Amino acid sequence: MKKPLLAALATLVITGAGTAPVAAATDTTAPAKAAAPAIQAVDFAGTVALSNCSGSVIRFPNSADTDPALVLTNGHCLETGFPAAGQVIVDQASSRTFGLLNASATQVGTLRASKVAYATMTDTDVTIYQLTTTYAQIKSTYGINALTVQNTHPTAGTAITVVSGYWKRTYACSIDGFVYRLKEGSWTWKDSVRYTSACNTIGGTSGSPVIDNATGKVVAVNNTGNEDGARCTVNNPCEVDEAGTVTVRQGINYAQEIYQIPACFTTGNKLNLSAGGCALPKP
Repeated sequence: MKKPLLAALATLVITGAGTAPVAAATDTTAPAKAAAPAIQAVDFAGTVALSNCSGSVIRFPNSADTDPALVLTNGHCLETGFPAAGQVIVDQASSRTFGLLNASATQVGTLRASKVAYATMTDTDVTIYQLTTTYAQIKSTYGINALTVQNTHPTAGTAITVVSGYWKRTYACSIDGFVYRLKEGSWTWKDSVRYTSACNTIGGTSGSPVIDNATGKVVAVNNTGNEDGARCTVNNPCEVDEAGTVTVRQGINYAQEIYQIPACFTTGNKLNLSAGGCALPKP
């Protein structure tokens, strides 16, 4: 998992980077064969910095400008601690704040949560906060649009950028493929995204949006990587295929898909886990 070092020392289970946030920089080490030409530039507009992670202001295809805005990050970035395996949290009070970034990674404002709409580390690794402001208010005040979540399964070979609001840094690579089951400690995630090696994400990048370079849409949320080559331990996830074969890929990093989330939010950005097509784990 990709939380920063100070958070790791607090929880005694997460490792990461131990320096202060740095100026914006871009990882341009992706091999030529993995980086398709970008149709539009990927920048920091709409991303946020949390106290210990990265995130983004998101909207769904059916969200309205007058809806309360949402912030997406990882389940393991939840301020009350890691959800246990099998645990699902809904409508939990929160007043957490988020530093909103513009295209050049300058913080232009502070957003505040009204609640945790949904959080889990089961099957996926997501927290979705509902904010006290609407999309229209954010646009009017800061000139920033939310990032749209893609509601279809991502495709292998897609050129992507991982955008970290915490570090003000981007990582460019491609989707290498998908993992049937990704196991880390007591948690198991389904159909995870595996990056090509150029996305060498570090502590603090947890919760970063994974953006399709061609469409500008969010196709996944960055969450972990195998640091030491260990097998299925915290900070060292392992891949498990349908036959139960375990593969360890040291230095390779992963994200969780989010295409299934829009079906679980109905009119007014309200969570409805009973909605047709909603496959998120339920409490």
